[in-house]
Amino acid sequence: MNERPSFAEAQKLAAPQAFDPREGRLRRIKALVWKETLQTLRDPGSLIVAIVLPALLLFLFGYGISFDVTTVRIGLVIENPTPNADQFRQSLSNTPFFDVHVSADRRAFLGDLTAGRLEGIVVVSGDFSQRLGRGDTAPVQIITDGSDPNTASLVTAYVQGAWQSWLDQRLLSAGAPAAGLIAPVSRVWFNPELESRRFLVPGSIALILMMIGSLLTALVVAREWERGTIEALLATPASVPEFLIGKVVPNFILGCIAMGVSVAFALLIFHVPLRGSVLSLILATTAFLLVALSIGLLISTVARTQFIASQIAMLASFLPGFFFSGFIFELASMPAPLRAFSALVPARYFVSALQTIFLAGDIAAVLVPSISILMLMSVAVMVLTARNTRMRLD
Repeated sequence: MNERPSFAEAQKLAAPQAFDPREGRLRRIKALVWKETLQTLRDPGSLIVAIVLPALLLFLFGYGISFDVTTVRIGLVIENPTPNADQFRQSLSNTPFFDVHVSADRRAFLGDLTAGRLEGIVVVSGDFSQRLGRGDTAPVQIITDGSDPNTASLVTAYVQGAWQSWLDQRLLSAGAPAAGLIAPVSRVWFNPELESRRFLVPGSIALILMMIGSLLTALVVAREWERGTIEALLATPASVPEFLIGKVVPNFILGCIAMGVSVAFALLIFHVPLRGSVLSLILATTAFLLVALSIGLLISTVARTQFIASQIAMLASFLPGFFFSGFIFELASMPAPLRAFSALVPARYFVSALQTIFLAGDIAAVLVPSISILMLMSVAVMVLTARNTRMRLD
């Protein structure tokens, strides 16, 4: 037999249950994240930006940018053919670094050097063998195009190295001791093959992730304004932090996918070693992605069309990262004002962290400051974004 509840119990059951604000906040965040996830899955543009674009850009950067000179095209001028001059020609031709074209007159190569068909001209003078026979200095003239200082320096260094190697071989074949009592032995750490691709690819990943992260959040908010769906979103009781979290979480996952694609290309296609731990890579990527996504959200507070948002994102993310991250241009050689400006570029710290993780390993002296600065930047940009975000149409 069921007993009837007392008047106090019935009044308690009829009263509305107390509402937990934290539960409501969590419910709204879940709804916003789910809504943004569905919108992203229905939009092929976001998937292309997160999956196809990093693979395409890394392929272009990896194969298109290189500081390595594999074959140097030079013109060798032998004014007086002699056995010594012919031996020097053979020593140049037998190395895989030189594509040698021979002539008796330097004027035959001047037009090719000016047109860029040759990287340098090596002139062996007419009294070359006589001066060698007397034990005098027998200089070899090297002519390069100074309009490209990097290539000119490489050509000069390559020819000087070949010349010194030929002299050493000549002394050994003659039974004389090689000149010099001190023989320096160089050792290159972290990149013993001196392949520029090994430090260019991690730098490319940083630039790609910076561009993709800022584009993702900048475009999705601008798309809301263009399609008019922002009105329905602003009509919800969601607060500014909830709105920002709802936008960041799905795009953070897309950014992680883009990072995964980039790392897979670096390891499998370009054979860049990963000497650091996966945990360090995840921590650095998380800190940098939060900065990039926050910058994209900040852009969305001033740009309400996708075209303007994409242009601002390129100017604010890719260009500063390309010039002031140390990816291509050495920061130490820049003027002091530009070096000070580079301290505000997030890609500078991510480039340093990635190059360290890939080539050197978990070096705390590099990774801890870089990741800490990136986290501080993400907090600062997110606070600035929250202050500029208005949950109304004006």
